[in-house]
Amino acid sequence: MCRNIHTLHNFEPATTDDEVHAAALQFVRKVSGSTKPSKANAEAFDRAVAEIAHVTRHLLDDLVTTAPPKNRDEEAAKARERAARRYATQATAQIA
Repeated sequence: MCRNIHTLHNFEPATTDDEVHAAALQFVRKVSGSTKPSKANAEAFDRAVAEIAHVTRHLLDDLVTTAPPKNRDEEAAKARERAARRYATQATAQIA
């Protein structure tokens, strides 16, 4: 799983098309092994991003949940806290 692809379902405010496109782009980059395709592969790369974004939007629109929507700011703060703990642990492990 790409570390840069984040959960997009059940957030308030709702996921934007830009966020869906960014996730699709990260997925295609990971699968293809390329961050910027060659000219020969650009059309296939861009088509894959568009198709995955389209399907992802349908998925998000069709998913149902009874859980209350998550707050983006609170979830981002939790992620920063987890990262700080993880990198602090790694830094102390490297020093030892």
